[in-house]
Amino acid sequence: METQDVLEFWFAEENRPYWFAENTAFDEKIHMLFYPLWQRAAAGTLHGWRKTMQGRLAEIIILDQFSRNLFRNSPQAYAQDLAALCLAQEAITRPGFAAMTIEERHFMLMPFMHSESAELHAHAVGVFKQYVPGAPLDFELKHQAVIDRFGRYPHRNAVLGRESTPAELEFLAAEGKGF
Repeated sequence: METQDVLEFWFAEENRPYWFAENTAFDEKIHMLFYPLWQRAAAGTLHGWRKTMQGRLAEIIILDQFSRNLFRNSPQAYAQDLAALCLAQEAITRPGFAAMTIEERHFMLMPFMHSESAELHAHAVGVFKQYVPGAPLDFELKHQAVIDRFGRYPHRNAVLGRESTPAELEFLAAEGKGF
């Protein structure tokens, strides 16, 4: 399994409708095709992929996106967020980042969006404005608003064993995730 296998799968036209949707069949397909590769990424053994922007993007997709598909509604869905964020932080400083397609840059930046750090979201907004304007920026602004309001994502509380505040419960009842 190589970087191109991950990227061809993820960016295939038939898979795009499932990027931000819950779909058991899609989750199972990722498990069947990529679980052993996810294990290697989670163990840090795909470090050689980081030599290229495409390899770095593939590793971020595995850690950031595939984790959510493989471990939906489980704390493990978020367990690789920091590793993916570190890769993304390094990626945006590299000359090849600007040459990537908007979709590639969007997924390269997703770990910022998934962070529960207000400081990181403040930084991410500028990066999104510069590199992925339009819908991805709007989505980041919605994520930032939730973090600015609560300091975390309330929809993760139950899965992560965190107690929700009355304000968070009210928000979840009225707005769901908020984005």
